[in-house]
Amino acid sequence: AAITSPPSGQTFNAVSGKITAPTPSAPSGIASTDGEYAASAWVGIDGNTYSSAILLTGLDFTVSTSGAVSYDAWYEWYPDYAMDFDLAISAGDVISMYVNATTTTSGSATIENLTTGKTVTKSLTSTSTLGGENAEWIVEDFEEGDSLIAFADFGNVTFTNCVAATSESSEGVSTAVVMEIENTGGEVLTDTSV
Repeated sequence: AAITSPPSGQTFNAVSGKITAPTPSAPSGIASTDGEYAASAWVGIDGNTYSSAILLTGLDFTVSTSGAVSYDAWYEWYPDYAMDFDLAISAGDVISMYVNATTTTSGSATIENLTTGKTVTKSLTSTSTLGGENAEWIVEDFEEGDSLIAFADFGNVTFTNCVAATSESSEGVSTAVVMEIENTGGEVLTDTSV
């Protein structure tokens, strides 16, 4: 889901949300070239209608064909690459995600494992300028190398405590636009609500 514009005369400078780390599984009938299936959940500023930059942080969840599940917390100031945090995560852990833009070219990304009490944060700067036009809470597939990784069945991911803030106000997801995930054949794979 995404809020596609802030209140008039304002720009988004912070987005937060909380999820429970899901247990991904391999979807039936879908081959994986590298023996893994994965998906990603993240919060971010920009990237929906604004294309120049995105400040985002989130969690990848991966399952191998042998059934082994792993999690990677990360941060990114797109178009730069995502970088991993050092944070232990297990299935069922409650994960809080937060991005904050102090200026259009500087900010921070923070992920807290509320189950273990561990927090990681990274201060970031970029030459790619944020617009503060969009606030997002997203589950999606992601690229590894030059191609999309095989998409995991992530079950249910629910974002709670969702806040999009400007310097003057804050709001939840009541005005957010809902988006579904489609495969390359046009089949809708998700059922999203706010």
